[in-house]
Amino acid sequence: MWLDELADDAVDPTRKLPLHAQLSAVLRSRITDGSLPAGSMLPTEAELSEKFGISRSVVRQALLALTGDGLVLRGRGRGSVVAPLGEHHRLVQRMSGLSTQLDEVTTDVLSLSPERDALAESTLGVRDVVALRRLRSAAGSPIALIHTWLPAALALSPQELTNASLHSLLRRKHGISILTGRRQVRAVAASPSQAGSLQVPVGSPLLLLEGTSFDAAGLPVEMFRTWHRADKVVFDLDVVKSDIAEPSPMKGSPQPQPQPQPQPQQGTASNLGVADRARALAHELQALAEELG
Repeated sequence: MWLDELADDAVDPTRKLPLHAQLSAVLRSRITDGSLPAGSMLPTEAELSEKFGISRSVVRQALLALTGDGLVLRGRGRGSVVAPLGEHHRLVQRMSGLSTQLDEVTTDVLSLSPERDALAESTLGVRDVVALRRLRSAAGSPIALIHTWLPAALALSPQELTNASLHSLLRRKHGISILTGRRQVRAVAASPSQAGSLQVPVGSPLLLLEGTSFDAAGLPVEMFRTWHRADKVVFDLDVVKSDIAEPSPMKGSPQPQPQPQPQPQQGTASNLGVADRARALAHELQALAEELG
């Protein structure tokens, strides 16, 4: 049993951290690293008490904390069971966002106003830019904070963006279809403002997805950054075997504008995760030709 693998002093009364917090941390680490998958039975209060030499009231307090965090389910006569993690999976290579990939998603508009942002203005190729800030929630829990910069000429309103897909609205209202884009993913720590919006402690791990989206003519439509709760959202990537060599980015080479591409067929995916490999190679060759010319 995994409990036998733990050192007896994993919960140590000489430490400053309360005993119940130490025990909950031990159990939490086993749950979050997959050692205790959903549905696993936890040891009884008596077993945990005997293992670590602590009172059953301390054990009970630790289990209550895990229950409050949604990691453990407890019921009379059935003991403590590891709860489903409640993860939401997002296919990063798809142009569509969380609102169309997940069920029971709500979108609240936090703000929509003109903003001077040199990077957004340069990326979008316009002088007048609006900043759109939204909060996405699933099953009543916030999972993503979205900052999007758009040309002011699109004239969108908070009312029509509430509980709506931005891409669907652009297609319906302006006939703009988002076909291509560039995406980057990185791990960041939650700032105080991000932590407040996502209801996590400051410094909690977040998954940042950022990029630019282009229409059918290859023109930039949006620049965005989306911070996802790492404990709630999982990024999925479909990969395929290919004999095409990965293109190496050229230092100082200009960034070509992506050209429109048809949507991939169901079951296919880009080995780059966002753009088609062949298109990326063509863009690199174009950039190289422009540099040599």
